[in-house]
Amino acid sequence: MIGRNTSINEFEKLGLNPSLIRVLEEEKFEKPTEIQELAIPLVLNRKDVIARASTGSGKTLVFGSTILQNTKKGFGIQALILTPTRELAEQISKALNNFSKYNRLKIISVYGGVSINPQIENLKYADIVVGTPGRILDHLARGTIKLRPLKTLVLDEADRMLDMGFIKDVEKIINHCPKPRQTLLFSATISRDIIRLSKKYMVNQIEVSAEEYVDPAKLIQVYYDVDEGLKYSVLKHLLQNEKTKLAMVFCNTRRNADFVANNLKAMGVDALAIHGGFSQEKRSRIMNQFHSQTCQVLVCTDVAARGLDIKGVSHIYNYDLPKEAKEYIHRIGRTARAGKEGKVINIVSSRDYINFTSVLKDNSLNITCEKTPFVERTMIKWTPEIKRGSDRFSNRFNGNKGRGNDNKYYGRNYSRSNYHSNQGNRNRDEEKPYHNRDNRNRDSRSNDNRNSRSKYSYTRKRRY
Repeated sequence: MIGRNTSINEFEKLGLNPSLIRVLEEEKFEKPTEIQELAIPLVLNRKDVIARASTGSGKTLVFGSTILQNTKKGFGIQALILTPTRELAEQISKALNNFSKYNRLKIISVYGGVSINPQIENLKYADIVVGTPGRILDHLARGTIKLRPLKTLVLDEADRMLDMGFIKDVEKIINHCPKPRQTLLFSATISRDIIRLSKKYMVNQIEVSAEEYVDPAKLIQVYYDVDEGLKYSVLKHLLQNEKTKLAMVFCNTRRNADFVANNLKAMGVDALAIHGGFSQEKRSRIMNQFHSQTCQVLVCTDVAARGLDIKGVSHIYNYDLPKEAKEYIHRIGRTARAGKEGKVINIVSSRDYINFTSVLKDNSLNITCEKTPFVERTMIKWTPEIKRGSDRFSNRFNGNKGRGNDNKYYGRNYSRSNYHSNQGNRNRDEEKPYHNRDNRNRDSRSNDNRNSRSKYSYTRKRRY
């Protein structure tokens, strides 16, 4: 055919069906990625596959190829894809809908944080379901999801699901699936738990591995050792002076993410926060803004560190350092992708030393020390709300009246040991596993009371 993209022939050689080839040609796919070349022939032959591949390496097309090729409309749920987060479920659902636009299959995403009633109705006609473990178990308990016709089960970002405590939920779901099926497992790392899970639930599984999608040669990693009181000021200075296209700023807690994003916004930086404390509708709206580049800086917790395919990120800022090298690697995987350059900047203060030491134990990481630039302390304009119904402890911007608020200082500031020290609750912004739900309200009440009494006590006013 005259004018046809000749590189599409490489996808044809993998055995993809004509309708999917047509979509790939329209979307201007250039050539298969390494994981696609290795895994697509295997999954099309209905083999059980364990694939080690990072986010953005083309995994969705791998499992999508066998699902779309073996799913018939109107014969019940024939494929189930489990993901750790709501955003990833939405992303996969959107991609599969695009790949199947000439097949017109009914593909729905199922997750918590939204009404269950529309999902119950949609499940009656679904051919493919993408969901989080907790909400899938909800539907199994209600009898609103039928897995008897299932042909393919996919565990995407399996290591993340296990890290978040979903192992029991995942195993319960697997036990509801019929035995004659194809099981596909995708993970950035292959841990002992992953191997145990595969041996228990997969048949004659084949393991494939792709090189990291992030190009180490084009990824610069640096850290600044800063005084605790200058941490936010250094971040603001770097955001304004680095040649940043799209940037992601990682924090360990919701409060820190809100603190950074709201202060950046108040000072004229186009920033938005995203974490598990927001409704799903708001989270989706924020991600759409970042994808469309109407927002230049995304301040996030680790809810956004895994699975999401965000293109064009030039800088990663670690405002809070993660506890493990594995989490650090997941964060920095957002930049220096597909041959493009990227930079990771770690802002390290005394409260980060233990975490940073743990990260540096990974010898594959090349993080160099940079001289901290001279910056003036930035006056804080927004602080988190501590007590409800009290004007004294409410969120305040520059100009609000309150005791102890004068022209020199904006809002109230915290001691270095109090404000930013809530690093123990790494997964508080995530949906809790199904088997822990009975304790959810009790846990949240006790955490709130404990935080209001000790972790966020006030000290003298200071500037950051």
